[in-house]
This record gives sequence, C-alpha cells and structure tokens, in this order.
Amino acid sequence: MQHEGDYYRTRLTHSLEVAQIARSLARVLALDEDLAEALALAHDLGHTPFGHAGEAALNAATLDFGGFDHNAHALRLVTKLEHRYADFDGLNLTWETLEGLVKHNGPLKPPLAGPIASFDKRWPLDVRHWSSLEAQVAALSDDVAYVNHDIDDGLRAELFTIDDLAGAPLAGEAVKGVRARYGELEVGRFIGELVRTLMSTLVDDVLTETRRRITAADPAGPEEVRTQKLALAAFSDGVAEDVTALKRFLFAHMYRHPRVMAPMGRAQALVTELFVAFSSDPKLLPPDWAAQCGAAGDAVTGGVVRDYIAGMTDRFAMLEYGRIFHTDIAL
Repeated sequence: MQHEGDYYRTRLTHSLEVAQIARSLARVLALDEDLAEALALAHDLGHTPFGHAGEAALNAATLDFGGFDHNAHALRLVTKLEHRYADFDGLNLTWETLEGLVKHNGPLKPPLAGPIASFDKRWPLDVRHWSSLEAQVAALSDDVAYVNHDIDDGLRAELFTIDDLAGAPLAGEAVKGVRARYGELEVGRFIGELVRTLMSTLVDDVLTETRRRITAADPAGPEEVRTQKLALAAFSDGVAEDVTALKRFLFAHMYRHPRVMAPMGRAQALVTELFVAFSSDPKLLPPDWAAQCGAAGDAVTGGVVRDYIAGMTDRFAMLEYGRIFHTDIAL
C-alpha cells in the first residue's frame, strides 16, 4: 500500500513501531534494550521495493545464481554493501547483532542462503540454535506491530469494515470491548482505541508467557537461552493460535484484496523488467555500480543488479523505470 499515499505505513514507520515495542518489552524483562532496539530497526533492512511481491519477482529473476532472500540480503548489507569505513566493508556490528539479524525468526535449517552460509563459515552464527532473548523479543514485536498497523491501514483504506473485523479472531474481542466502553465513536477515534486495546492485549500476553517460560527454564546464561527446545519469548499457545487466525483474516481481506493485488502484479512486472534491462546493459547503472559488473547477462552482473534493485524504495524503483523506459508507470 506504500504507493497509495503518505498516510499509510512504510518499512521505515513499521520498523520504528517495532523498535518502540521491542525496547518496551526489553525494559520490562530486564534485557539489553539497545540490542533489542537495534534488531528491531534492522529486521527489514533486506527487503526489496514493493515488499514481498518485489522479493518474489527478484528471487524468480535470479534463481540461476542463488535467488534472493531478504534476511540473507540484510546480512550482506551490514557486512559487505555498506561502505562507511576506510578499513573494512560493512558496519562495525557485534556478533549478537549479526546473529539476531539472521536468526530472529528462529533456528535455520540447511541449505542456508548463500550469503548466510559463506558468512557462517568465517564467523559462525550458531544457526542451529535459537537466538538471544532480545532477538526473540524483536521478532514478536514485529508481529504485534504489523498486525495492529495493518488493521489500522486496512480500516482507513476501507479494504474491510469494523463489522468485518468484529468477526475476526482476537481483534473481534477488542472491537466488542471498545464498543462496550464507548458506544459509537467517529472512525478515527474507534481505530485508535481498537489498536491500543489489541496491542495492550498482545504485549501483556508476551510478558506473561515469556516470564513463565524463563522461570520454568531458569537459564544460567545466554547460551542456555539459545539451546532451549522452544523459544523462551513467545505468545501463549491460545493467543499464538489467535494471532495466526487473525493473520489469515488479514490475508484474505487485505493482502489479497483486488485493490492490493492489481498494483502488486504491476510492481512485480516492474522489478522483472528493471532486472532484465540493467543485466542486458550494465551501463544503465550508476557508474560505481556499473564498474562492479562483468559482461552483460552474466552471473557477476546479475548479482550487482540484484543488489542495486534490492536497495531501492518503491518510489525510486518507479523513477528508475521511467528513466530507462521513458514512460511513467502508475501502480
């Protein structure tokens, strides 16, 4: 929905919301607030323009030389592609930050994405085990933030109604609660109270369940956190099921809404056409990027083009499309 206007969420505003929740949870749980916040801010760094639709298109275009995975690309960004220092590529990040960036959604199973596999050989990230509590909290904060802000955006964009949401898992109870407390409200106030209520429910559940699991496991230190059979930071079983069901509601009513699907189809075509154009003629790239390329159409050039496109915003991707094809594109 980023292309539709300035009043809906973007990756940046989403990441700020995730960071706010993660820092609050970390503070209450006496964890490392700075680490939790850093992981929350970085968790979407590797995403392409147009979100998951753009990622699918870029992955399809690059399957012959490794494909595309946003978590793997995030690792490349912070260890290779950022050029901030004279002495080395990437950023000067701690092991815990890199581990959490790669594993915040849980342990990884082989085969590992290429950038993760190659980095893990040089600086092992213990990919078979859980990440730190801070990374686990950041992942849960992502769920809390995006479920709530997608409800907010979906209602404001009129992709579904409050009455639709009243029948949805978890959110339906929040709708009933707001109506019981306040009766009829103007839409903006209702959405504000609804999101506040639902977010509080989810945050309180995470705190209660995580404290319960930590107490039961009684880990002696970070390594024992990582080697648990289950994550120590989590929703309770019942709420986890409700969150999954609520995501299904949003998938059906928002992510697959015709108003969303049509522009996403065009966005995927845009990403594919950009990839073909740059790969066929690397001189279309900025000079510093073109200098890294091999021959037109080879894997080296394809990798450079993949990195260039992955770093675009939605708006810049559309501007680049207009520059190359001499036409405006409307999503």
